[in-house]
Amino acid sequence: MLIDTENIKKALSQTLPGSVSHKKMLPLNRILTASYEEQKSIKHSSVLLLLFIEKNELHAILIKRPEHMKHHAGQIALPGGRIEKGETALETALRETSEEIGISSNQIEILGSLSELFVQVSRFQIHPFVGWLNKTPEFVINKNEVEKTISFPVKLIKNVIDEVELNTISGLLKVPCIQFEEEIIWGATAMILLEFYDAIRPYLITNQ
Repeated sequence: MLIDTENIKKALSQTLPGSVSHKKMLPLNRILTASYEEQKSIKHSSVLLLLFIEKNELHAILIKRPEHMKHHAGQIALPGGRIEKGETALETALRETSEEIGISSNQIEILGSLSELFVQVSRFQIHPFVGWLNKTPEFVINKNEVEKTISFPVKLIKNVIDEVELNTISGLLKVPCIQFEEEIIWGATAMILLEFYDAIRPYLITNQ
C-alpha cells in the first residue's frame, strides 16, 4: 500500500471521519464526549502519528509504554504527552517525540492533524498530529517512558478483531483491537489509527 505526502495532506484537509471511525474501536461502556462534570477536570495532551516508508510500504511508529507508567501502563501508544503551560499542542507532540524516541522536529514534516478525542478513563483530551520522515528512523529510546518501538504497517489497520477481553484499570473489558507482533493495539491509539486509515483510503494505491 503506497501513498504520497501530498495525498495525505489532501486527505487530512477534507472533512475527517472523526467519531464515525472512533466508535468502531470504542471499548464497551465507554463514551467519546466528556460530561459536564468531566469537562471540569479535562487534561489536554497531544500525540504524533509519525509515518515513513519501509520496504515500499507505509509504516507508522508506535511505542509500548513501560509497566511503571501512571497512565496507560504497558499499552501500545503514539509518542506524545500532556501539553505544558505555554506550549501549543503541536509543540508538545514534537517535544515528546524527541524526548521519548529521539526523533527531532527538524527531521519531521507535519502533514496535518486528525480529530480530537476524549479518553474517559484518564480524562485526557488528545490532539493527534500526523508527521512524515523521509528516511527510516534511528531511535534513541527514553527507557523511563518507552519500553520499545514498533514499526507498524498502516495497511494492517483494517484487520480489526472484535471483543478481545483485556484486564484493564477498570477491570476485565471487552475491546475491539488490532493485533500485531503479539501486541494488542486498542483504545485511543486504535481510534487514531483507524481514523487515519479511513481518511486516506480514497487515495491509496494498493499492490495486493
